[in-house]
Amino acid sequence: MGMDWSDLPPEIIEIIAGNLPTYGDYLRFRAACRSWHSFLPQSPLHLRPQLPWLMLSRRAFFHLSTYKTHLLNLPEASIRTRNCGSSHGWLVTLNEESPSVSLLNPLTRATRSLPPLNAFPSIIGFSYSNVGREYLVRNHHGGVDSFNLRQMCNSFVRKIVLSSSPSGNSEFSAFAIVGERNLAFCRGGDDSWIFVSEELHCWEDAVHHDGSNSFYAVSKEGTVAVCCVDDDCFPPRVSIIQTVASARFSGDIHYAVFSGEDMMLVSRILEQEFDDAGGESNLVYRTVGFEIFEMNWCAFKWQKVESLGDRALFIGGNSSLSLVAASVGCLGDCIYFTDDYSDFNYDDACGKHDLGIFRLWDQGIEPLPCYPRNSYSRLGWPLPIWVSPNPS
Repeated sequence: MGMDWSDLPPEIIEIIAGNLPTYGDYLRFRAACRSWHSFLPQSPLHLRPQLPWLMLSRRAFFHLSTYKTHLLNLPEASIRTRNCGSSHGWLVTLNEESPSVSLLNPLTRATRSLPPLNAFPSIIGFSYSNVGREYLVRNHHGGVDSFNLRQMCNSFVRKIVLSSSPSGNSEFSAFAIVGERNLAFCRGGDDSWIFVSEELHCWEDAVHHDGSNSFYAVSKEGTVAVCCVDDDCFPPRVSIIQTVASARFSGDIHYAVFSGEDMMLVSRILEQEFDDAGGESNLVYRTVGFEIFEMNWCAFKWQKVESLGDRALFIGGNSSLSLVAASVGCLGDCIYFTDDYSDFNYDDACGKHDLGIFRLWDQGIEPLPCYPRNSYSRLGWPLPIWVSPNPS
């Protein structure tokens, strides 16, 4: 006898939906018939970790699974904004025309707000009427500097990471690297930021660890700051851990990432070269390699790692990710990286950009063909950033 698939029991439909690997598969399954569409919620209750998209412009997203670029309608991501973070599928954006700090989910177009730039403790004055010097900022020497709207948007906050998705609740927190020397914190719904560290280290990257409900930051020297954000601890308690390394860090930029319960430091090695694309000689940076270190918490020592196994790391302006390659459909023992360290970088005549896939097993780099081959520079394009599609 033939079977009417629309009459499947709800528990069977739920089991099937819970085992679909991607959000796209879930949407297609939900749209297959009217009864499934009415039974299943618009956002899946349980969604596996997703392969990140690479956001190239205000509306162009590169999909690693298909090597194709797709366009989204995102009027919220205007040309006057700068992305300074990406966590749990939400972009953190700053605005060149106001102090606002906003959160945007590019998949759902939902938005939230964080405390504005003029709500950081070092901001002692802000006025739109002081054109060209709207902000007065106390520096780490005790003096006062003036900055305009664009300068503050581009350089005051280095990176912001979130503890969890801010969708539909205020039970999340945010952690910011301010300049290079300050770490700041706020909770969802707060009106202002608080500084949680002294200006003793140059912080490179920050990440949240779900298991300990703490933020972690790493410095250029490998020092670790641990910021516990438990509800019964306010202001947040910060511990500074002086570490040693099994080998000298030879990289130029450091990233922090948790792979399961293991904290890793990823050191990115750059080289300078001249590129004559476009008839001009431009000094550019190229990534030539990576080194990975894992924290031994018993000895407070960074120990070098030679292989990631079936793990893949995604690093850049995003909150760094470690994913099981087989479960998301990418290459294991690899680092997927973006050129997040400069406002623009020239490509060569072959369309080469400083973003790609670093293979640990042979130390090779595979470029990602995500930009037009005949564009000689990305001046005017925002820095590319990894975004994990999250419907909630």
